[in-house]
Amino acid sequence: MNRSISTKTLNAAVIAVALLGLGACSGMTRQDKNTAIGAGVGAVGGAVLTGGGALGTVGGAAVGGVIGHEVGKDKR
Repeated sequence: MNRSISTKTLNAAVIAVALLGLGACSGMTRQDKNTAIGAGVGAVGGAVLTGGGALGTVGGAAVGGVIGHEVGKDKR
């Protein structure tokens, strides 16, 4: 029996976790929300680009989070 997780299943799980995580953003600042959204989008993008690889997913989340954080900064 093959116990490997298919790419579609992994991608669906990553998207579901990202969406559920975004539901907890009600008490966050705008910058915090942008960081979380960036991390979620980055994780999905990293998973897609690496065929569901864990390193790509984590790397994408890290890069997306940093970009979201920087985009969300107040310009003063």
